[in-house]
Amino acid sequence: MRKGIFTLAAVLALLAAGPAGAQTNVRAGISISDEGVNSFYLAIGSFYHVPERDVISVRDREIPDDELPVVFFIAQRAHVEPSLVVKLRLGGQSWLEITRHYKLSPEIYYVNAGDVSGPPYGKAYGYFKNHPRSEWREARLDDDDIVNLVNLRFLSSHYKRTPREIISSREAGHNFIVINNDFERAHKEHHNKAAAKEKHTEKNNKGDHGKGKGRDK
Repeated sequence: MRKGIFTLAAVLALLAAGPAGAQTNVRAGISISDEGVNSFYLAIGSFYHVPERDVISVRDREIPDDELPVVFFIAQRAHVEPSLVVKLRLGGQSWLEITRHYKLSPEIYYVNAGDVSGPPYGKAYGYFKNHPRSEWREARLDDDDIVNLVNLRFLSSHYKRTPREIISSREAGHNFIVINNDFERAHKEHHNKAAAKEKHTEKNNKGDHGKGKGRDK
């Protein structure tokens, strides 16, 4: 009897917690309870000009969230379907091997960010800095290097932010979903302020016109 009461209490507690009290499985689709992941997926689709369902389809094939932009970046540069890139990745190839498979050079991952040192970007930028551009095709970038560089390009271009801002956030330990969420929130706040300012200006202009008509009379 007592055991049954405890079990019932546990079930009721889980039901009361709802989606906010548990980690929602986003692999079956975009989770409406995880706005951060949702925003990240939507930003990827918008930036790479692919339908939202395509982003989810790639995610459902066990591609980690922070590697999704890499799939679409390579597919875009190689002019192939993202599913073909995913197939190579799931077959065990590194991102560099997939890059070379499509006759692409590692230099496509370079983003001009000035002088960069220290993790997670220092290793890749150290190579680019210490070798002439003619040797960048031989760069031995590992998976982490490529994931970091592709997301750097994606987030800085999509939100019109400097690469240094993303690098600083990464150095502080923030992942790309958190960074995207911060940028998205700032973008919305800026848009709302601009809209409110425009509305206020229009209201004032209408008021000025009304007063002018009164004086003319």
